[in-house]
Amino acid sequence: MSEAREPVLVSACLLGAECRYDGRHNKDGALERELAARGLRAVPFCPEEHGGLGTPRPPAWIERDSADAVLDGCARVVTHAGVDITAQFVAGAQGALATCASHGIRRAFLKERSPSCGSCSTHVGGTLVPGPGITTALLQRHGIVVEGVEGRRA
Repeated sequence: MSEAREPVLVSACLLGAECRYDGRHNKDGALERELAARGLRAVPFCPEEHGGLGTPRPPAWIERDSADAVLDGCARVVTHAGVDITAQFVAGAQGALATCASHGIRRAFLKERSPSCGSCSTHVGGTLVPGPGITTALLQRHGIVVEGVEGRRA
């Protein structure tokens, strides 16, 4: 009988799901091989789709400040046209946290530079800045270790 593999949350786009804002994916073969070699089981998740945003969808970013400010109710997430989609981004982050809880997940591999999933960098005011996206910030608040993955490696 084989030992159960540790589940890890993975941005669905990194596993080939066409769920990016532009309807494309960021399939990362190197990540898939790394997870397999480490005996980890990927649990795919897209916070934006879970939060109710369609694919494709307009580009979006944190309007000002940070992901923590969004989670604390002090900042918004907006599209390039200024439409407030904060509720969808927060719902997606909460869905990711619930998925982690239901699967016993303590680690995540998420798409870098995303306003949801970015770990080291995200978009604020339409500019790439240091700091996490909204989903990453919420997961980290709950002790889940998040590693950013750029994507599209062969």
